[in-house]
Amino acid sequence: MELNEIKAAVEAMLFAHAEPVPAQRIAEVLDIDADEVTRILYILRDEYDAQDRGIELLHLEDKWQLATKTVYGKYVKTILDKRRNTPLSPAALEVLAIIAYNQPVSRSFIEQVRGVDSSSTVQKLVQKGLIEEAGRLDLPGRPVAFATTDTFLRTFGLASLAGLPPLHEDAAENLPDAVQEGDA
Repeated sequence: MELNEIKAAVEAMLFAHAEPVPAQRIAEVLDIDADEVTRILYILRDEYDAQDRGIELLHLEDKWQLATKTVYGKYVKTILDKRRNTPLSPAALEVLAIIAYNQPVSRSFIEQVRGVDSSSTVQKLVQKGLIEEAGRLDLPGRPVAFATTDTFLRTFGLASLAGLPPLHEDAAENLPDAVQEGDA
């Protein structure tokens, strides 16, 4: 296959799949080297950026996905008229933060941190695709573990969980010594 053919095939697969896809999986389908696929994905991403198109190619940890550019998101939401995109409640944001910073976690861990029942909030976040079941923890009763999804990363504009803002104690560790001593 020629470069343009490979680029077109990669683009078609990403468009049709609609979810993030690992470069390794694309390489397997095309029967070419994964490093070559990664190089092509970067070329495609640069082309989308240079051509000022309505879509972009996102690199989410080890996966790639075609997505609407944020600036055009309001138009897409309007045409799709999605009713499930209601704003997240403070409780949902709180549960998301607990999961994002501590994942994988059980529902009982979330409830212990929050001090209230969180089963309905967890269920709503699963329905919205922001969190998912991530197996079972090696604890008594083998509780279900929850973790954030690629949808969570996209929704909050993160390339990976490393892009999360630091927690308060993490932020204090990054302050100059003089500021930390002055607070003590």
